[in-house]
Amino acid sequence: MRMRIQHPDVTVVIPTRNEAMNLPHVARRMPDGIAEIIVVDGNSTDGTIAVAQRLWPDARVITQTRKGKGNALACGFAAARGQIIVMIDADGSTDAGEIPMFVQSLCDGADFAKGSRFTYRGGSSDITRLRRLGNLGLNTIVNRLYASSFTDLCYGYNAFWRHCLPTIGLPDPTLNEPQWGDGFEVETLMNIRVARAGLRIVEVASYERDRIHGESNLNAVSDGIRVLRTIFDERSTTGTHLADAPRERIALAPVTDLTAQAG
Repeated sequence: MRMRIQHPDVTVVIPTRNEAMNLPHVARRMPDGIAEIIVVDGNSTDGTIAVAQRLWPDARVITQTRKGKGNALACGFAAARGQIIVMIDADGSTDAGEIPMFVQSLCDGADFAKGSRFTYRGGSSDITRLRRLGNLGLNTIVNRLYASSFTDLCYGYNAFWRHCLPTIGLPDPTLNEPQWGDGFEVETLMNIRVARAGLRIVEVASYERDRIHGESNLNAVSDGIRVLRTIFDERSTTGTHLADAPRERIALAPVTDLTAQAG
C-alpha cells in the first residue's frame, strides 16, 4: 500500500554515499505525489548517481560541498523548494512509506516532526544495546538541560516546515573548511536548536530497519562523543541565530488529501 500526498509541496532530501544497491528499496517505498526529491551525493564510486537518476528521472542530484552527513543535509536544505522538507536515509533503514505521517503532523500544527523509535508504536531491528544505552543517556542530558521531552535524540528521520531553516542554522554549504555540524552530530544540533527556539515539536512513531546492503559509516563511540560535545557547545552559545523565524501561513488541504493508493 502506498500513500499519495497531494498538498502541500514536499521536498525529500536523501544524503547518499555508495548506496546504489539500497536506493531501489527506498524508491519502492517512496509515496506518490512528492513534489521534489533531492539526492545529495558524497562522491560515490558505486554508480549511486546513475541509479538515482534512473529511479527518479525528475530528481535533482547534487554533490555535497564538504564531507559528512550534516554537510549533505545542509546542501539539500539549501536547494529545497518545497513548503515541507523531509530528511531520510538512503540505506533503507528509514521507511519512506512513513512520510505521510510526518506530513500529517505538520499539517496538524507542528513546526517540526521528530521521528522516534522509542515512542508508542516505534521500534528498531537495527539498534544495538550500546547505541540504545548511549541514546538514552544523551537523551536524558538534553531533556534536563533544554527542558525538552525527546524520546529519541539521535534518530535522523525528521520533517519540518521551511520556516524552521533559519532556526536550524546548519553551516553554510559554500564554506570550504570543515564545520562543526558537518557530521553525524547534525541531528542533535537540529533537535536542540528547534527546542531552544520554542518551536512546536511532535514526535512521530517510526520503525527503523536494518541497513539492507553495505556497512554504516556511524561509529557509536566517536560519533557519541561528537554528539555529547554538541550538547554542551549549544548550551554555551548566545542563541542569536535561533530566534523563531516568521511562520509562513499556507492554505492547507484537509486531512483527506492524504489518500491511500495501491502500489
